Formats: sequence, C-alpha cells, structure tokens
Amino acid sequence: MTDASATAARRPGEQALAALGLAAPDPDPADASPHTFPGGGRWRTEIPSCEGPEALAVVLKESSRLDVPIHRISQGSGVWMLTDAEITEMVEATDERDIELCLFTGPRGTWDIGGSVRSDSGGAGLRARGHDAVAGCVEDALRATELGVKCLLVADEGVLWTLHRARASGIIPADTTLKVSALIGPVNPASYAVYEHLGADSVNVPSDLTLDHLTEIRRVSAAPMDMYIEAPDDLGGYVRMYEVAELIRRGAPLYLKFGLSKAPGIYPYGHHMRDVALATAKERVRRGRLALDLLERHGAAGDMAPLGSRLPGDLIRFETPA
Repeated sequence: MTDASATAARRPGEQALAALGLAAPDPDPADASPHTFPGGGRWRTEIPSCEGPEALAVVLKESSRLDVPIHRISQGSGVWMLTDAEITEMVEATDERDIELCLFTGPRGTWDIGGSVRSDSGGAGLRARGHDAVAGCVEDALRATELGVKCLLVADEGVLWTLHRARASGIIPADTTLKVSALIGPVNPASYAVYEHLGADSVNVPSDLTLDHLTEIRRVSAAPMDMYIEAPDDLGGYVRMYEVAELIRRGAPLYLKFGLSKAPGIYPYGHHMRDVALATAKERVRRGRLALDLLERHGAAGDMAPLGSRLPGDLIRFETPA
C-alpha cells in the first residue's frame, strides 16, 4: 500500500455516520508521516513482556495459530534475570522465525536501594544510578550480544549514549539495535530528536500522546517509533485499537506494540510468576490479532513492513568522541 492509500484508509463507522449527517472532516494530508521503514512498509509488530523461553514458546505457538505476524519480541526483566542457556534458547527460537529479540539491559532505579524512586515524585525512575549501574548495563549488553542478541532495550540516556559509542567503536556488533523504554519515553519532538541523536534506533513513546503530537514528532525525526496499542495499567492502561490506522498514518514508521491492561506486573520475572506470565503472553498475541483485524477492516493493513526486517534506516547521530 502506498502513502496515498494509507491516507485514504476508511475510518471507523465512516459510511454510517455520513448517512446520518455526522461525517467527520476529511483527514488533512499534511498530517501524514512521510516516512517508512527501509525497504518499505509503515508498520511492524512487537509482542512485549516475553520473559523467558516458556513464554516465548507460547507466543510463537499462538502467533502461528492466530496468524499474527511478528517482527520483534521484547523482554522487560533484564538480561541479568536470564541464564545463558535461556538466552541462547530464545535467540535460537527467534532466529528460526526471523524475529528480532530485544532484551532489557541492567540494573535500574526501580529495583535498587535508591529511595527517591519510591517518593511521591517518582525520583529518577528507571535510570541507572551511579557508575556501577551503568557498568551493569554495559555488562548485560556485552553478554547478550555475545550470545547472539541483536536488540537491547535501555531506560537511561547515558546508557544509550554509552552503548551507541560501544557499537560505533566495535565493542558490540555494529548491527545491534538500541530501543528506548516507554518508561523514559519522550513527550515532545525536541526530546524525541535527542534520543535519535544519542543512538536510539526505535523510541517507545507514552501511549497518551495525541495524534497531533505524533505529527509534530514526525516533522523532526524519522526514527522508528514504538507505541503500546494497549498499555499495561502501570503505563495508563490505554486501549487505542480503533485508532490503529490513524496512528500509523501519523506516526510511521511505527511498531504496533501489543500490551495488556488489567494484568498484574511481572517484573522482575521468576518462576513464581509462571502461570501469569504464560497466560498474559498468550493473550497479548490475541490482542494483536484483534488490532490487525481492525486494520484489515479499515483498509490499512497492506503497508506492513516485510517480515524479518529489523534495521531502522539512516538516522541522525551526535558525533562520537574519537
């Protein structure tokens, strides 16, 4: 599907509302994102919170059953919460399906001894507190990439810049992609551009951004955007399925991220959370099927990026020190 056809996708209830004299204004073509993923396509898919090999197996089985295409599977507890054998099993399973596996890096403020994150203000949130926390994130990145992981999830600007420099200097593979967590996601075009310049290959924005906010971002940056189509409760619990076609039109290149509201948090995951982790993994795939069905009904499903594609294209970076 071309950009023009994406602009012309049918909106929910359009014909019936027009017949009743309640038609909405025509979409403004100037609002549409001019950007695509390299190789074509305006959207990819992501199944988040896949916390280990068992959950991954559930996701892969359910995606085959429901015919849900997957470009990326991500994990939230962190590299340090998985054994080498578990990481290797996940790498092999995703490689077999040509799916990008993204693992979270290192210690973060919500789990360490810092008290400010538990204050009313939330303190520094997930960020890496002190040199040792940054070092832990780098250690996770080295270990994960040595085991074949090609995408790393970060929640700290300094960690992002450090890993980008490590990538540029060959300390980690040059084709490693870096993904910014929703928990530090930017909420304006200026900050979005800063993350791109620091080395982000995709940026998870909060799910409460308006359509106009997405258009504003796309006027300054072509870096791929991630957005929860359904957000977990701790990120607001927003469900934006009926907006999927318009989110793509405004926000492309966009990862449609299928989260799950009304589900308990499972980070940091351990086997004591097994039943919840497996049940929610299965339901996230079904939620993806529901969103994709809406895209098909609205005539906006034809511009998916090819399966197996993962790189972000040419992006703007700050100059790295020699």
